[in-house]
Amino acid sequence: MILKRVVITGLGALTPIGNNRVEYWDALKKGVSGASLITKFDTSHFKTKFACELKGFDPTQFMERKETRRLDPSSQYAIASVDEAIKDSQLLQQKVDVDRVGVIWGSGIGGLLTFQEEVMAFANGDGVPRFNPFFIPKMIADISAGLISIKYGFRGPNYAIVSACATSTHAIYDACNLIRLGKAEVMITGGSEAAICEAGVGGFNAMKALSERNDSPESASRPYDKNRDGFVLGEGAGALVIEEYNHAKARGANIYAEIVGGGLSADAYHITAPHPEGIGIKKVMQYALEDANLKPSDVDYLNTHGTSTPLGDIGEVKAIQDVFLEGAYAMNISSTKSMTGHLLGAAGAIETIACILAIQEGVIPPTINHFTDDENLDSKLNLTFNVAQTRSVKVAMSNTFGFGGHNASIIVKAMDN
Repeated sequence: MILKRVVITGLGALTPIGNNRVEYWDALKKGVSGASLITKFDTSHFKTKFACELKGFDPTQFMERKETRRLDPSSQYAIASVDEAIKDSQLLQQKVDVDRVGVIWGSGIGGLLTFQEEVMAFANGDGVPRFNPFFIPKMIADISAGLISIKYGFRGPNYAIVSACATSTHAIYDACNLIRLGKAEVMITGGSEAAICEAGVGGFNAMKALSERNDSPESASRPYDKNRDGFVLGEGAGALVIEEYNHAKARGANIYAEIVGGGLSADAYHITAPHPEGIGIKKVMQYALEDANLKPSDVDYLNTHGTSTPLGDIGEVKAIQDVFLEGAYAMNISSTKSMTGHLLGAAGAIETIACILAIQEGVIPPTINHFTDDENLDSKLNLTFNVAQTRSVKVAMSNTFGFGGHNASIIVKAMDN
């Protein structure tokens, strides 16, 4: 069958470096770090005392105060980013068939703060179960997808994706494929995460996954730097409105770019460590290129998973070289996690948005915090260190990899017409 074309018509971003897509993109271009000492709880006994928190986010701008008490922050973030994306798309300014509008939303963890608070309250109580009646609805990872559909009355396909840090890339690709197959005309997709709490920081500390550079939080996320020591936890959400091409054209929508392909694979190796030969990472990029019917030399910009971990960064770069060959030296590569931190299940969404805006403006956001070259990485690669670079970007790829060996890549392309 002939697959339908899928385009992006709305964007929403709630990030540690900007509470909307304009602020986010401006900060990316300037190389702003979102990391600072944690304000949400007392970190005195924690190995890591910093994270990339949201700044000045007020959920009552998007919902009634009463509703905020019924929603975990991960759902509040989802509602806020989707609100921006739908307004940006002008989707509701015309009559749409709500039966043909769906939602696929993801969260790697879901309502972690809610779970922590309810269990701690029970543990510190008298043994009598006094759980909040909203405990389960606030906590479950699928609730944001449901909330979005309820708010707007969208009755199309509706479900949640959970694949750790690959979550929202999986969500975007699933949503894309539903439109390709004619199962929907419009999909709201993306991801949100709110894991900066005692359980989140303590859990990742126990895994030795987080940076412990407490004396310099703003420079702690340093992908590809020789002295990187782990990732920096972030929070927020990214939302995309994607549409069947003819549907978008018929309503006169502004089209940012086209989703032309994606890839999915598994490492089938280890719960947290990357495959030593990068087999799954290579496969996922190859699958994405094949799906998009593109050659490796067609890609101008690759936004990497690039979390600032000792093994992960090297494995991904070497896989890129194996897949792209000489093309790896011609394109720009960068990790925007150096600025936003790692938004876990929301990472793929905000990083896909960075790729889309790179196409729109011809600007490559940098990998900041590069101080010392790593002799294990090829110095001839353009990892876009420290300062944004300008270039024409027609095709961009975003990589995301999750604990459990989940890999997902998405490719976006400038519109031909």
